[in-house]
Amino acid sequence: MTSGETIRHLALVGPTASGKSAVALAVARQRADVELVTVDSMQVYRGMDIGTAKPSLAERAEIPHHLLDLVDPDEEFAVAQWQSAARVAVAAIEGRGHRALLVGGTGLYLRSVTDDLEIPGRWPAVRAELEAELAARGPEALHARLAAVDPLAASRMEPTNSRRIVRALEVTIGAGRRFSSFGPGLDANPSTPFDLVGLQVEPATLAGRISARYRDQLAAGFLDEVRGLAARPAGLSRTAAQALGYRELLAHLGGALSLEEAVGIAIGRTRQFARRQRAWFRRDPRITWVPPDAAAGHLLHLHDQQAD
Repeated sequence: MTSGETIRHLALVGPTASGKSAVALAVARQRADVELVTVDSMQVYRGMDIGTAKPSLAERAEIPHHLLDLVDPDEEFAVAQWQSAARVAVAAIEGRGHRALLVGGTGLYLRSVTDDLEIPGRWPAVRAELEAELAARGPEALHARLAAVDPLAASRMEPTNSRRIVRALEVTIGAGRRFSSFGPGLDANPSTPFDLVGLQVEPATLAGRISARYRDQLAAGFLDEVRGLAARPAGLSRTAAQALGYRELLAHLGGALSLEEAVGIAIGRTRQFARRQRAWFRRDPRITWVPPDAAAGHLLHLHDQQAD
C-alpha cells in the first residue's frame, strides 16, 4: 500500500452460526495487521458470553478484538452508541497502519459504519404518544399523518409497517426535520471503504448448526450464566432480556417453560432470525458470497491485493 492511499477494510457477514468467527480468526492469524471488530448487538454486554458465542478469553488474548463487553447487561445500548464506538475503533486501527475486519450479523450496526449512516436520535416521550395513537387508530392513520409531513419517507414504507412508521414520525417530530432528510438510508448502496464478504451456507446445514450450538452452549453452562444474570440486583435491560436464548431460558427459570420447551423455542426463533439475516444481507449487491471453506482465502486475497 502506497503512502497516503486510503485503507480498504474488510467485513465478513452472514447469518448466526454460519462460522464467521472461525473464519475471521483464521485470517487474523495469518496477517498480523488484521484486527477484529465485532458487529453484534448482544456481545456488547458484559457477562453475556456463552449464549452470544462470544470469543473466548484465549482468542481475545491472541488476536485483538474490539467492541466486546462495552456495557453492563442492565443498560440499554442503541445503534448510534455502537456506531460511535466503532468509528473510534476503526480510526485507531487505521492509525496503527492496520486493517479492520468487521465480523458479525447485526445488519444495521454494520451498515451504520460501512455506509457512514446519519443515525437520528431518540425521543421516548414522542414515541410513547405515537404508540398510544397507533393502538387507538391503527398504522394506516399514522402513515397518512407521515405522508402529510414527509411524503418521501411515507413512500418508502408500507402503510401497515407500524415499527417504521412510528420511528419516522418520532424522528420528524422530535428532531424538527423530515425523517427522509437523514439520507437515503438502507435503500441505497453507496461506495464504501470496506470489502464485503458473506458466508454462503445452505439453510438445512445452518439449521443443524443452530441446534448443535444450543446443545453445546447448554453443556458449557449457558443456563447457569442466565441464572446469574437474572439474579443481578439491576437485572437485565429490555434489550438484553430479549436476546435469543436468554429470553427463553429466563422464561424457563421463571417457571413458564420446561428446559426442553425453552430450547426448542429458542432454536426455532434463531432459525427464523437467521432467515431474516440472510434476506437482509442478500439485498446488498456489494457483498461477495463464498462458501465457508473458501472465505478465509478470499479475504486474504482481498487483503493482499491492497498490500501489494
